[in-house]
Amino acid sequence: MSPRDHFHSVMRIGPVQIGTHRDRRGRTKYAAVCTADRCGWSSDYSSSSAAQLAARTHRCRISD
Repeated sequence: MSPRDHFHSVMRIGPVQIGTHRDRRGRTKYAAVCTADRCGWSSDYSSSSAAQLAARTHRCRISD
C-alpha cells in the first residue's frame, strides 16, 4: 500500500508556492506550483534548492 500523497506548503516566492509531497515510491519530492490565474505551471524536483531556483526564475506567460 502506497503512502498518501498530500501537498504540504513550505514557502512562497512571488506567485509560486513550494511544497513537499511523496511520490508513488514513498520518496519526498519538492514541487514548485504557480498560483497565478490560468498559468498552470508546476514541476517536481528532488531537492528544495532546485525547487527554489525554479520558483525564482519562473515567468508566467499569461498576458493581461
